[in-house]
Amino acid sequence: MTATTTPPRVAGLLLAAGGGRRLGGRPKALLEHHGRPLVEHAVRVLRDGGCAPVQVVLGAAADTVLERAELGGCGVTVNPGWAEGMGSSLRAGLAALAGCGADAVLVLLVDQPGIGAEAVARVRTAYRSRSGIAAAAYGGERGHPVLFGAELWDRVAAGAVGDRGARGFLREHREALTLVECSDVAEAYDIDTVADLDRLR
Repeated sequence: MTATTTPPRVAGLLLAAGGGRRLGGRPKALLEHHGRPLVEHAVRVLRDGGCAPVQVVLGAAADTVLERAELGGCGVTVNPGWAEGMGSSLRAGLAALAGCGADAVLVLLVDQPGIGAEAVARVRTAYRSRSGIAAAAYGGERGHPVLFGAELWDRVAAGAVGDRGARGFLREHREALTLVECSDVAEAYDIDTVADLDRLR
């Protein structure tokens, strides 16, 4: 009789609070992609990549996002301090997932629609332990999504200030980081400026 091991449970955390300052104040979650709000696309990417549960952090125009986007089955956190930068949204999302029983969390940004479920699944399957870290790489350079074992969440949150998110934590722990090359299945561009809107369909 062979022993069976339970597969790790990896939660998905979507950071979708940005106000799109360089887009003329158009909240990124509401940008249209394939006829629907960009936030819906990103939620589907996390689910199709094998993440559960999925937690979404909203901020700018949160009421409008909740009206227009189909986020059924997701946990939703509205971050009142979203304008402080990505760090506050990362802290809010990790706090919302505390106690959910996940072994790790995989963090995705709403404004990177070139990253699909295949890249999410690759990084998710790089999970090794509740103290592990993994991230997608593009040509050897670290990018998103990023996976943090559950034992690290408090430390990640403690260092998440301003618009840096987990950048400082990842730099300090680069020797423990597993990079997962994803450039053959994803593109890590951001939708930051009006010129970038051409990448949306």
